Amino acid sequence: MAGAVVHGLIVGKFYPPHAGHHRLIDTAARACDEVTVVVAPSTVESIPLADRLAWLREVHAASPHVRFVGVYDDLPIDYGSAEAWEGHCALFRAAAGERDVDLVFSSEAYGEELARRFGARHVPVDPDRGVMPVSGTAVRADPVANWAYLAPPVRAWFTRRVVVVGAESTGTTTLARALAAHLRLRRGAFGGTTWVEEYGRTLTSLKMADLAPGEGVADLVWTRADFVTVAREQNAAEDAAARSGGPILLCDTDSFATAIWEERYLGSASQAVRDAARRPALYLLTSHEGVPFEDDGMRDGEHLRAWMTGRFRAELAACGVPWIELTGPYRDRLARAVRACDELLARGWDLASPLLPADASIDAGRIVGGDC
Repeated sequence: MAGAVVHGLIVGKFYPPHAGHHRLIDTAARACDEVTVVVAPSTVESIPLADRLAWLREVHAASPHVRFVGVYDDLPIDYGSAEAWEGHCALFRAAAGERDVDLVFSSEAYGEELARRFGARHVPVDPDRGVMPVSGTAVRADPVANWAYLAPPVRAWFTRRVVVVGAESTGTTTLARALAAHLRLRRGAFGGTTWVEEYGRTLTSLKMADLAPGEGVADLVWTRADFVTVAREQNAAEDAAARSGGPILLCDTDSFATAIWEERYLGSASQAVRDAARRPALYLLTSHEGVPFEDDGMRDGEHLRAWMTGRFRAELAACGVPWIELTGPYRDRLARAVRACDELLARGWDLASPLLPADASIDAGRIVGGDC
């Protein structure tokens, strides 16, 4: 192959991509002039193919000679069947562009046979997981335990967003901040737990800075465009925080709640703001009952707190997302919120298993296109 372009091939499910995959790709990128990575999940799996491709392209953007292509592979998996091998390899060849392959890189037992069928040499990379003790199977079983092996976009996908909503001066900010601090004390994957501030307060501050002398919060003018901005900025802040935090992200309100605030100020919620709403893992509603109203100069809705709590109850009941209402003293509210977060984590991520080999005794992590 002296003087010729060396083409490397990697095939896997990347369900999900993790540090072992990235080391495999980086190894191939250093050894080859061109690398084709075929991402070949089955349609029964829970993470969309488009997401996996986007994540891999982002992480390996500094290696433009590495190309990522995707193909769904629902063919039966049978190591003892030449016909099964031929079917899988036909899909991989079509995805790779029907060009010659010089080296096949893998961390799996099937790598040698895959390379032989491509007329290439097999390059095993950390097959015993001694350097990167992680696999897709392990991540799916316990994302929290393997958090350190996940890249920012993958973490963002796995992050459970917990949103605190409520009327003015009901402790949403205090609770979001306290929950994040409580989880950080657990260290490990939770050491980077953070919370997302309410962009509406930021925009209120900016608007108040433009008021004339003697004017106050009651003189502020809110427009439909303002609430679209709040929803957009809130979503963007959440997405950014989810990439670098822990398995739970605490949010002080969200774009769903923005629609209720728009209704409070303008009489109705616009479709644009409603369309911006997300579906977090859990809502925590802070009741106004038993919480004194504190006027910090940016609040003017003491008389509307009961109405807003009622609107939140009604909208949350109809949105299809799990939610609980927090009542009583602050310590009780915080303790109930912590339990709710723990219950959320205990339910896990419920990811579908990949297709299994015909021989059920074969480790599901060593199937064609498996966890490599």
